[in-house]
Parts: sequence; C-alpha cells; structure tokens
Amino acid sequence: MREAVVINDVGPRDGLQNQARILAPAQRLELIRALIGAGVRNIEVGSFVSPKAVPAMTGAAEVMAGLESAPRGCYSALIPNLKGYELASAAGVRKMVMVLYGSEGMARKNANMGKQQAEVVTEDILRRAHADGIKVSVAIAVAFECPFDGPVDPSEVERITDHFLQLGADEVSIADTIGAANPGQVRALTTSLVARHGNERLSCHFHDTRAMGLANVFAALESGIRKFDASIAGLGGCPFAPGASGNVATEDVVMMLEQMGYDTGIDLAALLEAAQLAQTLTGTAPGGRSTAWLKRYVSRVKQQEKT
Repeated sequence: MREAVVINDVGPRDGLQNQARILAPAQRLELIRALIGAGVRNIEVGSFVSPKAVPAMTGAAEVMAGLESAPRGCYSALIPNLKGYELASAAGVRKMVMVLYGSEGMARKNANMGKQQAEVVTEDILRRAHADGIKVSVAIAVAFECPFDGPVDPSEVERITDHFLQLGADEVSIADTIGAANPGQVRALTTSLVARHGNERLSCHFHDTRAMGLANVFAALESGIRKFDASIAGLGGCPFAPGASGNVATEDVVMMLEQMGYDTGIDLAALLEAAQLAQTLTGTAPGGRSTAWLKRYVSRVKQQEKT
C-alpha cells in the first residue's frame, strides 16, 4: 500500500481572506463542495473573527450550517480568542485553529497582543476545548522570518512546539507565513521537530512568495512530515503580513506527491476543476505552476479511459 499524506486545503479561509473580491457564504460553500468532490477531506472552511477586521470571513456560521449534509470530513475554522471559540462552537465546529507567533512584531500586528499573551489565551482555550471534546490545532505564524522583526530563531519555534504539544494540542503547524524559508532551513527545523515528537501531530504550511513553496514541501516530506496545508489555485496572502503572497497550490502539491508514489486520496481531474472554479469566483487566483501540464495529463488519462 502507498504511504498516505494528508492535505488540508486552507483556500476557503486563508486563501480568500486577502482577496479584493469578497465572496458570499454561498460562493464559499460552492468552492468547499468542489474540494470535497475532489476527495479533499481536510478543509479550513472559515474563521470566526471580527467582520470589520476580515470582511471576507463574514458569515462563517452560515458556511458551517451549509456543511451539515456534506460527506464526513475534518472541517476546521480559525479563531482568535475565547469569543471566537464560543461562536465557532455554537456553529458546530469540532476542530479549531489558534495562531501563535514566532515574533513579537507579528503578534502585535495580527492579534493586537504580545506573543506571550497569545500563548496564555491559547492555553486557556486548550483547557476549555479539552473539556468540550473539541480539537485544537496550533499554528506558529512567521516560523522562519517575520516582516517586522526579521529572522526567527528556530529554538523559539521548538520551544513553542514543545510547550503546546505537552499541553495536549492536537496538532502544531509550522507556518512560513511570508514565504521566506528555504529548503535547507525547513529540513533542519522539521528534522529536529520530528526527532523530538514524531510526525503524527506535526504539519507544515508554506507560501510560494519566492517560488520555493513546493521545494519546502519536499524538504519537510523528507524529514518525515506527512500533513501539509495547501490552497486551491494558489490563493492566499495575509492582510497583516506585508509581502505574503499566495500559499503553495493544492494541485501542485497533490501532483508532486502522487507522482512520487504517495497516496493523497484526491482526484487530480476534479481538483483541477475546483481550481478553475476558484479562479472564476475570485478573478485573481493564480492557479498552480503545474496547471498547463495537469490539463494535458487529465485530458490524456480521460482519452485512455475511453479506449
């Protein structure tokens, strides 16, 4: 049997939060359903944040309600604080994402609080979530470099990871928020983390700002990471992090993994259709770097199936 790698598509949340065209909840549901139809079972479907701060995420509860009849999967949502936790819980979210920070500058800019305060808030939410039977994933933003404070010490990322895994976080995601990492850095950090904790509760999140997103996925894969965030059609960019461009495209990551012999459980032809939908809905999604090749590949496979 082929070894499995889990893809968590963050397009409906991280991918849409910084787009000029704001999509209605019904449009976001259309995109989510297209991803589900392609076999994506882990999707970040929205965030329960202030509509004033992130207008694109207005109506997150409506999106969750629209997924009640969807096939079984892991539909997560980002929350910034206890109020967000309560709103998400009331909407039926069973896995929540809290953001921590490798730097003080990013914490202040993104959450209007210090990085230590963000950790205290997350500790409180972890305790509440454990009592409520809700899973919590912790994402360490700017894990390699901050647009305000510069390079981040890997030992600080290791400290945060150690602490929150010990507290019982279901997952820690190492996030290259502005796409500043290179494969050497990624390999060094992820190798250390996997050696310390194994790979079951670790994942990675890469942006493609400097065209190294896929190379960084490969470096983490070699270190033992088996779960990755990706964004359909390369959507992405953080509104609070200057220079953060789109996430690594889901279709590129799936194409590479499947070509290497890993099992993602995702149908590339249907995923390509979801990517085209994302481009149509937003008008700005760049699409994956492999799109032209994928179109030819899918066409060839369909032709072979006919014969």
